[in-house]
Amino acid sequence: MNHPDNTTNDKWIVTTALCRHYKRGQHVVRAVDGIDLTIGRGDFLAVVGASGSGKSTLLNLLAGLDTPTSGHIQVGGQRLDELNRRKLSEYRAKKVGMVFQSFNLLPQFTALKNVELALYFNDTPRGERRRRARDILDRIGLGDRHDHRPADLSGGEQQRVAIARALIKQPEILFADEPTGNLDQQNAESILEVLGELHREGLTVILVSHDVDMARNAAGRVVKMQYGQVAEDDRQPKT
Repeated sequence: MNHPDNTTNDKWIVTTALCRHYKRGQHVVRAVDGIDLTIGRGDFLAVVGASGSGKSTLLNLLAGLDTPTSGHIQVGGQRLDELNRRKLSEYRAKKVGMVFQSFNLLPQFTALKNVELALYFNDTPRGERRRRARDILDRIGLGDRHDHRPADLSGGEQQRVAIARALIKQPEILFADEPTGNLDQQNAESILEVLGELHREGLTVILVSHDVDMARNAAGRVVKMQYGQVAEDDRQPKT
């Protein structure tokens, strides 16, 4: 069921008593346990916490990759918890871009082809796919790497290709789950600069990281999770 988009920009994503529990043997794991959270359109939010704190589970719920045990998720007036699998797939296809710690690039294809494949199943004509893939790679500083395969790219360059693949769909939200986890400091800072630039251009960015200092330097707001709940919610001064 779709609700009218009567949300304001500062209440674009809203979770209410959001829970994701699952059984592990005889025990119930409360990965996300009653979270009330509001995220504005155009925010750069970092979710931090130790391993097992629930931060990646929260990201998966917001991205429509998982469904809640109870509670509600609303994005732009649309209740994700009321959508069936097909509608959730449409939400991910149209509104969501995903970047992970592992680059998940196809090794046999060039950077250009890896990015272009993100549009392969949505009826985008081949010429348009190729043009948009070239444009987005140029935009994020890989104009001279179109024809390179992943093995010929550095870790930072591979992650840029992964970001380009997420962006080519023109998503409304970019979810980044530990995007610098496999990178050295220099490449990590470079990727964060890319995310920051995208945010300044108006994209909503939700970043998951275990590195609190990095998150505070990158994002305008940092939510710290502990035992499936929000332990801290800090907004950074705007510069």
